[in-house]
Amino acid sequence: MQGILFPRGVVEGRKDLTEYRSGGGYNGLEKVLKGMTPETLIREINESGLRGRGGAGFPTGKKWAFTQECSEQPHYVVLNGGEDEPGSKKDRLLMENLPHLVIEGVILASYAVGASKAYLYINSQYKTARDSMAQALMEAQEAGYWGEKILGSNFSLEIVFVAAPPNYVAGEDSAALEVIEDKQPLPRQKPPFPATVGLFGKPTTVNNVETLANIPPIIANGAKWYRSFGTPESPGTMIFSLNDEVNRPGIYELPFGSSLRSLIEECGGGVKGGKAIKAILPGGPSSAFLPGDKIDLPLDHNSVRAAGSSIGCGVVRIVTEGTCIVEEILRIADFFAAESCGQCPACRMETNTLAAMLKKVQQGQGGQPLLEQFSKIISFNKGKGFCNLINMPGPPIESALRLFRSDFEFHLANGRCPQN
Repeated sequence: MQGILFPRGVVEGRKDLTEYRSGGGYNGLEKVLKGMTPETLIREINESGLRGRGGAGFPTGKKWAFTQECSEQPHYVVLNGGEDEPGSKKDRLLMENLPHLVIEGVILASYAVGASKAYLYINSQYKTARDSMAQALMEAQEAGYWGEKILGSNFSLEIVFVAAPPNYVAGEDSAALEVIEDKQPLPRQKPPFPATVGLFGKPTTVNNVETLANIPPIIANGAKWYRSFGTPESPGTMIFSLNDEVNRPGIYELPFGSSLRSLIEECGGGVKGGKAIKAILPGGPSSAFLPGDKIDLPLDHNSVRAAGSSIGCGVVRIVTEGTCIVEEILRIADFFAAESCGQCPACRMETNTLAAMLKKVQQGQGGQPLLEQFSKIISFNKGKGFCNLINMPGPPIESALRLFRSDFEFHLANGRCPQN
């Protein structure tokens, strides 16, 4: 299970420039500036099969090409380190422990898309991560890795910091652009997409921290090397976050195609107390529940999708036997209702309505007809918001109703959890 960035577990301690260089750091940048055009660089990323790690899984090279091919100037790159997905720790730890890896990824992305300015959009609550990135940025500039005429080439790049508000919607790509433009963190209506009409109306590539941290190893070692990890459809590795449900919470990098069992048992040390698994959310609160017997499911985009869920940004949530799914799903619905920015009436109404309906179920009100209303509301509002938050409560609610309907029916009949 040897990985690329964090083999199996967390790297302790920040890697400074000397340590990073001793392991081949910035070799990829030097290789590119000595003889690769932006088009060649993008082709290498396309051949690697790298997909975004922010949740959507969009092909990285394809996103870069959209920006690179735009004649409108200037072009920008934004590192999205907002990371407000509940339970996600990967981006913060990458920036804290491997800041030069992230920065080299930003520089390479900027060269690929023809950007002259890059923004490091980092969660305002991540002080240690920001300090680590700032120190690394200074070291990299002094070594000539960014600034004017990088390493004697014709490529110049300015890099600046922007604090990301610590709320969920502020991590959405277009909301990040609004914040950089000194506006409220509200998602934009799409299309147009940021890749062609982004920051200040110019072509902009927005990439997640983990996505950009994959770029330097790919360029230094080649697309074929990268494809030696993972599966043909999901090449490489992914960082997964495990939380307090397991004996060894933390982040673990595994090749795509590794099983949920290997993540939970071998990496996480198994479920606390040896409890049986009732359900799994493989991709954070917006993914669909999987039943506990899916523990041998391979963790790759195609396999998880075929099982009826999504891999998201790698936050794996475990629900143990004896836990009421109604209580779990109510917490998720309350989260999305609270995090809806309120800009889109359909989203504001849907998220609040779903949370209110689940509260009625919890209290034993509404009867069986209430359960039939969830899918109707979710289907009616699907895709009506500026961002994807309006779609996020749907998968967990509908899958919970399908897999654990008896929990809902017990609440309706008794006004309490089955275990109480």
